[in-house]
Formats: sequence, C-alpha cells, structure tokens
Amino acid sequence: MRGRTDLAVEMKEDIKSDEPISGVHVMTKNHGDMDIKEIRIVVENKEGEKNLGKPIGTYITLESEHLRDHDEGFHEPMMEVLAKELRQFIGNKKKIMVAGLGNREVTPDALGPFVIDNLYVTRHLLMEGIIRESVELSAIAPGVMAQTGMESLTILKALVKEIKPELLIVIDALAARESDRLNKTIQLADTGITPGSGVGNHRDAINEENVGIPVLAIGVPTVIAVPTIVNDAMDVMVNAIGKQATKNVLKKFNDEERYQLACEMVTPYLENMFVTPKDIDEAVKRISYTISEAINQAALA
Repeated sequence: MRGRTDLAVEMKEDIKSDEPISGVHVMTKNHGDMDIKEIRIVVENKEGEKNLGKPIGTYITLESEHLRDHDEGFHEPMMEVLAKELRQFIGNKKKIMVAGLGNREVTPDALGPFVIDNLYVTRHLLMEGIIRESVELSAIAPGVMAQTGMESLTILKALVKEIKPELLIVIDALAARESDRLNKTIQLADTGITPGSGVGNHRDAINEENVGIPVLAIGVPTVIAVPTIVNDAMDVMVNAIGKQATKNVLKKFNDEERYQLACEMVTPYLENMFVTPKDIDEAVKRISYTISEAINQAALA
C-alpha cells in the first residue's frame, strides 16, 4: 500500500503483475479527438472484490490533462463524454435525486455543493404543473456531520423514503495517491461511496444496501496525503544525490514499508495532513460546472 486513495484505478495499479486479475475486467479506451482516456474496471465477483479491494461493481475513470487547464473550450467535450457514461447508468429512470456531499466552506471539499448549485432541478416545477414532460430531478447538499450533527446517510435515507427516487447520484471530492491525478480525473462508480474514506475519516457508506435504491457516485480527486508526497520525493532525492549505497538501501523496502517510513519521517505533525493544488478554487468551480451540466444533459435532454 502506498497511501490512501479513493480511486479504483490506483488500487489496480498496486497489483504489480502483467497477468489478468482474477475476477476483475479492465478495459482502456482513448477518445482521441478529445484527448480523454477512459479506464473501465469491472469487479465481477467476490474473488475480484478480494483481489482489488473494491466492492463488486463498475468503476469508470475519465482522465485528461485539459481538465485541469484554464481552458473553457474543453468543458463541452468532457461534459459530453461524461453525459454519455451517465446515460448508461440512468437508463429509463424518471425520478433522480442528486446529493452534493462535502463542506462548502472548505474549497477542496466543496465539489458536491458546487455541483448542486448548477443543476436544473425539476421536481417542484412538475409538482406545480409548470412543466409536464421531464425527468423528476431533485437535489440536496446535506453538509457534513460537524455542521448538522447527522451522518449524510441518515439525511439521505430519510429523503429517499419521503421522495422515493429511483436513483441516487452522490458527488464528492476524493483523495488520490498520485499527485498527477489531482483535478484531472473523474471517477464514476455504481457501488456508492464511503464519504471521507480517502482521508481516514470514515462515515457510513452510502450505497444500495444502506439506502435501498441504486447509488451512483461521481468523484474528483482534489487532495493528496503528505506522506505520499514524501514517499515520491525519496526517489527524486536519491537520484539527485546519485549515491548507489542509498539507492540499494531503499530498494530493500517494499511499497508498504516505504510508505510507513514516509509516515515516520513526518510524524507527528504532518502524517494526517492532506494538501491540495494552489489553484483549487478555480479548478473546483470549473469541474463542478462540467459535472452538473453532464447530469443535466444526461437526465433531462
């Protein structure tokens, strides 16, 4: 293990083997004209669940360098690809609820609430007869336990019981293990989500078993753990020093031992600290808009 991550694609990379992973099917596709890489990981059975460390289900990762660029022109291509993937999950469902998880006051964690801000919700319009032919789309930003005193799962279960949607879409910020994936990766998973798991702050899982309806999770990695950065910096430092003896010592450590060493190097002050890119304010606003427009198009078009 090389540090905390919410991304199925990074957990797959942990398995250092050229052989297929039993119970796990992986397919990679490049949307050439749009410079978007799609990695689809399907955990097919309990054996695959054990091998990958992720529940049975489908995990789709969309990656592009342009997603982190200040290029408004890339918004539409990524939105279209994301909307296409969302349509497969939505199918013929006519009642959808979207939950934007996270803390609006903490920018790296504000992705979910920002997505809610730009959704075209229709439930009230249908109820009042203002529109007649549309998917019923409702939305909620439930905040975090420190703000409400309640688990997000508790709030959403109550709303699902009252509103009776056919699908719950949850949006949340994620943690990555590779700094290169920050603000350039979108993950979709039909297995739901455990809020805060990537940063070691486990909350109750929001999934079909606990909520009672299918749950689709959409997430973007916005933070990375300090020990992970230190771990990566070891290679840079050793190469810069150029001493073979030092390189030989590090080669004796496996990935888990190296990460533990990195944790010990930054203990006690930085071991549980996470960092985020300096342009996170603009990135979260831009990416949240892309996600909200993809949901609007997939559900309502």
